Order: sequence, then C-alpha cells, then structure tokens
Amino acid sequence: MKMEADVVIVGTGAAGLFSALNLPGDKKIIMITKSDLESSDSFLAQGGISVLRDDEDYDSYFEDTMRAGHYENRKESVDIMIRGSRDVIDKLVGFGVEFEHEQAEDGEFLYTREGAHSKPRILYHKDITGKEITSRLLEQVKRLENVMLYEYTAMTDIIVENGACVGILAERVKSDGQAVMDPEAADLRECHAEDGILRGEDARREREKAEAPGEDACREREKAEAPGEDTHREREKAEAPGEDTCGEQIEIRAGYTIFATGGIGGQYTHSTNFPHLTGDAIEISKKHGIRLEHLDYVQFHPTTLYSKKPGRRFLISESVRGEGAVLYNKKKERFVDELLPRDVVAAAIREQMEKDGTDFVYLSMEHIEKETILRHFPNIYLRCLEEGYDVLKECIPVVPAQHYFMGGVWVDSDSRSSMPHLFAVGETSCNGVHGANRLASNSLLESLVFAKRAAMKIREEMECRRRDDSDDIE
Repeated sequence: MKMEADVVIVGTGAAGLFSALNLPGDKKIIMITKSDLESSDSFLAQGGISVLRDDEDYDSYFEDTMRAGHYENRKESVDIMIRGSRDVIDKLVGFGVEFEHEQAEDGEFLYTREGAHSKPRILYHKDITGKEITSRLLEQVKRLENVMLYEYTAMTDIIVENGACVGILAERVKSDGQAVMDPEAADLRECHAEDGILRGEDARREREKAEAPGEDACREREKAEAPGEDTHREREKAEAPGEDTCGEQIEIRAGYTIFATGGIGGQYTHSTNFPHLTGDAIEISKKHGIRLEHLDYVQFHPTTLYSKKPGRRFLISESVRGEGAVLYNKKKERFVDELLPRDVVAAAIREQMEKDGTDFVYLSMEHIEKETILRHFPNIYLRCLEEGYDVLKECIPVVPAQHYFMGGVWVDSDSRSSMPHLFAVGETSCNGVHGANRLASNSLLESLVFAKRAAMKIREEMECRRRDDSDDIE
C-alpha cells in the first residue's frame, strides 16, 4: 500500500498528538502507532506536570532542573521549557484538561511537590494526570478532518532521498503479542545502575545493543480493538486492520516526518513502560547515520510496587513521597531523604537492599491523611489493594525499576534532527532538557513544549516553500 501526506507522525502519545494539534489544519497528517491508540507511556504518567508558578519561581525551577540533571542539561532547552510552560497549561485547560483546584468554586490550582523540587509547582489530576492529559488530546485529534489514525502499524524504516527524509515504511502488526526482546539484550534485563543511570563506554555499548529490537519485535499485534465512536468511516477502517491485513507493507510519503515513538522500556524485564516500546526510532536512526546523543542515560524510578509477577511494573508516584510518604528498611527505620533526586534515592534503596539482604524496601504512607490518599491517589490505593496491601494500614514493598530514557535522537531547540525534514519529540528525542537525570514531572511538560516547537518550525518551513513556489510562478 502506498500513501501520501504532508506530515507523518510515528506515535500517538502526548508529544505526537500535540504536534498534530499545532500543525496547519489544511495539511494532510497521518499518525501511526505500534499498538492501540491508548498504549503509550503518556497515559501512564501519574504524578503531574511541572509549571512555572510565577516570575519569582524561574530561578529556583531552573536550578532544580539543572541540579537534578547533574548540570549536563542544555541551558537553552531548559529555559525554553520553563518559559513555555504556562502557554502549554493554558492550551491543555482549553482542551478540557481538569487539574485539581482549591475547594472554592473559583479556587486556584492546587500544586504538589515531588523529589528534587524546591517548592510545590506540579499540577495534577488525582494520580492519573497522564491519562487525563493524553485522553483529552486524543479526543481533540479525533475531531480533526485532516488527521488519519492507524493503530497496530509499526514503522520499519524511513525513506531517504538526497540526504533528506521523505517518509517512512511501515507494517501492519498483530494485536495479541508482546514485543519480542532482542536476545542480544538479555544481559541488560536485570541491569542495576548504582546511581540510577548508566554511564561510560561499557554502558553505552550495552545500551546500543539493547536499543536494537530484533526483526520480530515489530510483529506483535493481531486483532484491533474497536476505535469507539468516530464519524470518519475511513478512519474507523484504518484503525481496525483485520487478520488479512497483518504483515501488509505500507509506504507513506510525506514532506515531514516526526518521531514520537517513546522510550526503550520494552528492552527491560523490570520497567514501568509498555513492553512494545523498544526504541525502534533509535535503531532506524543508527542505520541511517542520524545523530544520537546520550544513549547511556537511563533513569530508574526509585519506587515501583514490588511483585514477582511478570510484566510491566506499577509505579508508585513520586508525589506520594511529596505528600509525606517515607522509606523504611527492614527494621522500619528511615534511611534516606525521600525528596532527593531520583537517581540518588534509587541508589540509596539498592544500597539498603544489599545491607538488609532483601529484594525490596518499604514505603509508608502513615504520615499522609486518609482523605488525601483517597482523593489524590485513588488509583494507587486500589492497585495496592489488588496486590494485597492496604496502604491505609500497612507499608508496601517497593523497588527501583527502569523508567525513563534521557538520551535518544539528537534534536535542536526546534526538535529538528540532523537529517532534513525529520523531527523527533517526546522521550524518543534528546533536546538536552533533562541532562543525565530527569527532574520529576518535567517529562510531560518537555514533550508538549517541544512538540509544539516542532509543529511551529514545520509550519514556518511550509510557508517559506509556498512563498518560494509563488515567486517561481511569477
């Protein structure tokens, strides 16, 4: 099958969706996703989204982000993210996103605090902020007449002509399987980073192997779910490929391509990410000599619910610790400042586990009011109950797990890669905001700010080309 578009976006998480919403409404946009529309890590984000509270907050927010990133951040990118935060929040509210407010009818936003933030500056919706934001964005995109959505469609390569990206190759995939891990990455499945991130040449070489999904990694889905109410018959058909379409090869020609493929958690046995997120864009970029950056910068979240069950690890949001939860060793003694940067806390937990000879440490919510737990963390409360733990009455076992990829496809401040007409946004990109260790709740904000910048740059280039074409005609 051959298709044409003005822009093709690979990924339907928050970054991909926000890119589409900021592109011109008269341009044809094709969006594909490897799984169903809602199986992106954006939907899983619990804690919230950071925002600049006021002008007086700028210096501390900037320093918090730099310090958490071990001062390896690009200062320009950090500045862009912070200064663009209020505009993003305003747009989200305009799309119907509901953040927590004070009790009064016209009450102001409620802010919470997470690790390494010097003050509360995080907006949230219960403990499902990512779902609230991303589902609202998806609703908006589905209303756009110029956007076509294709589920269970995996990018297999890009099309390059004269050194520029002119589209992608894709394949319809199955709906009943998990991503197949590259056997060469097996040694990384139980990888432990002493300081919460991997560093050095050895780590880089291992990471590069882990980021290469095997040939079968993208042949994973067999049956599409019903897309729900949608007035566009053609879109409905596209979103529900039947068995007869699995394996179908697709060529999508486009003036611009945006990578929004997410992280690499599918390469790990213990990760908070969806298993089909295996770093496909990274491998394709390596193949074509597209610049990559900091492939060894991988963040481990300190607190995921300990379980012997296989599959994705359930995150216990950092905002729980921001509200007063504490970490205990096996003797029920505190051993670390819970609001230090994630890599520091993750390292402290691993050290304590070695001292205690245990596979986990304990997280206690005893200092958090019952009403706050039930109102702010209802999803966490219910999930822990399902695992047999009542957080209102007892501690829960927690352990670090792979969570976020700070490296990826190198991009400039407008999200442009080193290849013309190819952009990258979200976790698949490396714009330098996060440095070596992401500050809590900066991921959603960074994804949206730089997704908009990608769309604005594409708009600008399209307009320049239109003017050039007009001049040629004259």
